Amino acid sequence: MAGAIASRMSFSSLKRKQPKTFTVRIMTMDAEMEFNCEVKWKGKDLFDLVCRTLGLRETWFFGLQYMIKDTMAWLKMDKKVLDHDVPKEEPVTFHFLAKFYPENAEEELVQEITQHLFFLQVKKQILDEKIYCPPEASVLLASYAVQAKYGDYDPNVHKRGFLAQEELLPKGVINLYQMTPEMWEERITSWYGQHRGRARDEAEMEYLKIAQDLEMYGVNYFAIRFTIKPLDKKIDVFKFNSSKLRVNKLILQLCIGNHDLFMRRRKADSLEVQQMKAQAREEKARKQMERQRLAREKQMREEAERTRDELERRLLQLKEEATMANEALMRSEETADLLAEKAQITEEEAKLLAQKAAEAEQEMQRIKATAIRTEDEKRLMEQKVLEAEMLALKMAEESERRAKEADQLKQDLQEARDSERRAKQKLLEITSKSSYTPMNCSATTLPADLPTFSLISESLSFDFKDTDMKRLSMEIEKEKVEYMEKSKHLQEQLNELKTEIEALKLKERETAMDILHNENSDRGNSKHNTIKKLTLQSTKSRVAFFEEL
Repeated sequence: MAGAIASRMSFSSLKRKQPKTFTVRIMTMDAEMEFNCEVKWKGKDLFDLVCRTLGLRETWFFGLQYMIKDTMAWLKMDKKVLDHDVPKEEPVTFHFLAKFYPENAEEELVQEITQHLFFLQVKKQILDEKIYCPPEASVLLASYAVQAKYGDYDPNVHKRGFLAQEELLPKGVINLYQMTPEMWEERITSWYGQHRGRARDEAEMEYLKIAQDLEMYGVNYFAIRFTIKPLDKKIDVFKFNSSKLRVNKLILQLCIGNHDLFMRRRKADSLEVQQMKAQAREEKARKQMERQRLAREKQMREEAERTRDELERRLLQLKEEATMANEALMRSEETADLLAEKAQITEEEAKLLAQKAAEAEQEMQRIKATAIRTEDEKRLMEQKVLEAEMLALKMAEESERRAKEADQLKQDLQEARDSERRAKQKLLEITSKSSYTPMNCSATTLPADLPTFSLISESLSFDFKDTDMKRLSMEIEKEKVEYMEKSKHLQEQLNELKTEIEALKLKERETAMDILHNENSDRGNSKHNTIKKLTLQSTKSRVAFFEEL
């Protein structure tokens, strides 16, 4: 009895010691994860677990978002997860999203995973038209998205219609113009072909560098209603209105977070950030060297393939020449045989005619020797003698002609045999040349491991010295200068594309955002100009400027 009571007590104490958990589902831009979380966990515990799982170290840009009655909210780091107004049914769903945006993506985003998550989120916001993007810029951004997904353009692989199932342009842009999907694909592909050689991370960074200049990039919109009282009593109160207290708190959190990030940018980088940037530079240099090595291997492979194709073409040509020479030799042999046979027949005919001429001569001599007693017989004999002489003359002429023909045939036979000898000699030369060429090819063949073109990289070790870092810094500065020059050229290309498709625009389908964007462009207003004006003005001027808006 006592033993049963003790076992029940130990079981109940063990049950009390086991921590209670609940299931959380985390949705990123390209993945879905589930975790078992303890009830006592705070928002920071869950957030750190997600960041460790993703391998993300630039955590200050991101947050966990959830929905409360059609209103978005962010998980607070110092508050328990279940103390938030989250749905009670499991799994509790959070979206891992960028909460704050960098001013300069190229300088502030260090890790490749950070760049990739920003790229996916900004791309979705543009396609969902939460960020307004002009039509010509949409086409350029779509070309970088295709480069990031498909790699370098290859007309043999990326044939017409390969983008038919891709969502690359906002629906508002597609509906604004009388253009077929094939026409859009043609313009996207023309830009896509110019991005050759860019890796996925480079194409995504180019996408972000263009998207960060859009007016609505990094901007959240709310239905607000609250009041700002400046310290200067002479300045009018700046009023905003909001119907929900939760929205006011959300706006305050975003303002504080953006201010903290603003101050963070103006301070010297922490040791952790410096280490991350150093590692990123080393990784970038390593990837650059790897890409150069792969490019060299690819070039050597292409050269080897071209050499092989050239040798195969040359071998085929030699085979064709050998076949033609062999056929010519066979024809020469046949002609020589025919000429020899014809010469033999002509020679036999000439001998026969000579024999007949000799017989006629003997007959003539016999007739002359015969005494003809009568005149009639004499005339008859004279006539016969005359006919015999004429026949002998004809026989002699025919024999002479046949002899000449026999001589001509002998000469043709000799020429045919000479042609046969030359054809045999040429065939011998072609045979020896074709047997020599593969030996030469094998002598110039690349090492045995190159034709396999194995891309298994060997273990590489890098020793980055100060000189290497200085050289890398100089290259980065050079790239910045080149980027400024390319930006001017890019703007010219965008204007050219805008002019090209302007004739196909349907004015009646223009949205309010399209009209507002065109008006701002005509007046020369942009997000950067507005920010520049505000930073140079006093508080009173800034308030007046916002009241005018």
